[in-house]
Amino acid sequence: MNAEIIAVGTELLLGQIVNSNAQFLSRELAELGVHVYYHTVVGDNPRRLEKAISAAEERADLIIFTGGLGPTKDDLTKEVIAKHIGKQLVEDTHAMEAITSYFQKTGRKMSENNKKQALVLEGAIVLPNEHGMAPGMFVKQAHHLYMLLPGPPHEMQPMLRKYGAPTILDQLESRERIESRVLRYFGIGESQLEMEIEDLIDAQTNPTIAPLAGDNEVTIRITARDRSQERATQLIDEMESKINNRVGEFFYGYDQTTIMKELLTVLDKKKLTIAAAESLTGGMFQSEMTGITGVSTMLIGGVVCYSSQSKIKLCHVKEETIEKHGVVSEQCAIELAENIRMILGTNIGISFTGVAGPDSLEGHPAGLVWIGISFDDRPTKTYQLNLSGSRIGNQKRTVRYGCHYLLKELTN
Repeated sequence: MNAEIIAVGTELLLGQIVNSNAQFLSRELAELGVHVYYHTVVGDNPRRLEKAISAAEERADLIIFTGGLGPTKDDLTKEVIAKHIGKQLVEDTHAMEAITSYFQKTGRKMSENNKKQALVLEGAIVLPNEHGMAPGMFVKQAHHLYMLLPGPPHEMQPMLRKYGAPTILDQLESRERIESRVLRYFGIGESQLEMEIEDLIDAQTNPTIAPLAGDNEVTIRITARDRSQERATQLIDEMESKINNRVGEFFYGYDQTTIMKELLTVLDKKKLTIAAAESLTGGMFQSEMTGITGVSTMLIGGVVCYSSQSKIKLCHVKEETIEKHGVVSEQCAIELAENIRMILGTNIGISFTGVAGPDSLEGHPAGLVWIGISFDDRPTKTYQLNLSGSRIGNQKRTVRYGCHYLLKELTN
């Protein structure tokens, strides 16, 4: 079964609210074995909505609508669909009783237009709304299935799970599971990664492989279909193994994790503490770290040492080091990392110094960065970066590279 999701509401097109319903529905439908190939958003306009319905009928068996079931004049979804498929709108007794009961319990006067919410398509399976007033509905007409759901997520999601999903399953001749897994990579570009696995992409059938460039990283989504969830998972495992045999050195985690979360997991597991001396990143490393629960056992503290004076006074960098090598140097990064570790008594010290941009500094171009990592049980490591991009982009990438290098040191 193929499906299309049509979200109805001018507020979506104006950017006043985010269409989170489409994401939720796609995920839930995939679990049912229903393939979603199109998302459509259309405003509160009868003519454009009818055109969207006609287009969806050309490419989908099941069309799911969200929004436009309320009491106001711009709530027109069921009216347009009724006209399109030649159905009457009739009052649903149970929905009307629920609406009346709500106003009685709250002591509010029910306006006449609220009765509109109890109207449903003639012959439809009514989907009760246990968190609002407008019921959903499901109707089969000719070769298509139509499901209408309310727009507010707190009404739509429980309705779909409790009533909508079982109704869809009843229509499926066979149930196919769709399983997905996202692999996350850092330190390799999208084009290079794709080149490394190009033959796997060209030969893909089931599972499928979808590389995607993210925020300073690359992800690969592997999706498998099978009647058996175990078999679908096995297909994904096999493909993941083939991919990581080639680019596994850049792999750091799955699905919704971040490289900072993975770093903290390792620090916590190894019972290690860390301190940071940040120049060009201006505290961004510590800010991102403290945004994650439980970090207090790992991050002891740190300083933002933006000026030469603060590097000398707060982090005990030698004046002669700055005079001879400058603040944008390997030597400065080493002293910052080693000294902050010793000052705060941690297992690890990490430092960031360089030129965020857009202007040059000490004759060095924007994007030149030095990262220092000092350990209490091994020699200090330094890493040079040559970045290109905006000032904030260079800062963000520097933080992620710091996590990347430290994670590799702790896991290799």
